[in-house]
Amino acid sequence: MRLAKYLAQCGIGSRREACRLIEAGRITLNGHIARHTDPIRLGESLNCLDNIELDSAPITKTETLAYWILNKAVGTDCRLLEQDETSLIHLLPKAPRLYPVGRLDKDSRGLLLLTNDGELTHKLMHPSFAHSKTYHVRLNRPFTDDFVEQMASGVQYKEVRTLPCKVTRLSAMSFEIALTQGLNRQIRRMSSALGYKVIDLQRVSLMTLTLESLAEGAMRPLTQQEVAVLKAAVTI
Repeated sequence: MRLAKYLAQCGIGSRREACRLIEAGRITLNGHIARHTDPIRLGESLNCLDNIELDSAPITKTETLAYWILNKAVGTDCRLLEQDETSLIHLLPKAPRLYPVGRLDKDSRGLLLLTNDGELTHKLMHPSFAHSKTYHVRLNRPFTDDFVEQMASGVQYKEVRTLPCKVTRLSAMSFEIALTQGLNRQIRRMSSALGYKVIDLQRVSLMTLTLESLAEGAMRPLTQQEVAVLKAAVTI
């Protein structure tokens, strides 16, 4: 098994986060600085036969996998920074360790999946899987049907052209958009490129998960059925 995949299974974060730790030289394998290509030896009971450490602290197999959903409020920073009083980390339980699947910027709100399942995080985050996320967006002024068509067909900004997506008008100044991309501040930049400013952005669904009646700022564990349905959808 590759090192990054094993680290993700140990609950330290997604494969991408594990790769960053390896690149930073913070992971050691049997006393040596680890490399991405290093394989992990597993015994018959799937116990690791190697000595792996993060910042000199031993890494062991993950605690029980946990899955939570948070209705993030505006002002909460998704970066896990202890020194930042607005950081999401101050809302999370001490155990099990949970990590956000992707981010919502500080000015946005809505559904955020929290888990220590690195494999699921990888499948939800990697662009090749193209999983959908749905948002409700309110602009600073009424928009035309041409705006809807342009957003749906793809928008050019800087050196990026976004992929086609589904856009539905909700009112004179608001719309629903379902994305399979995960570009930084994508909806805000798409809208800005067409001459509009986003004044409210809420993620309302991630694949099969929805906010339903979860209050803003509240969080709850997913039910076993919700986890099963999500995993089934991810593997399709």
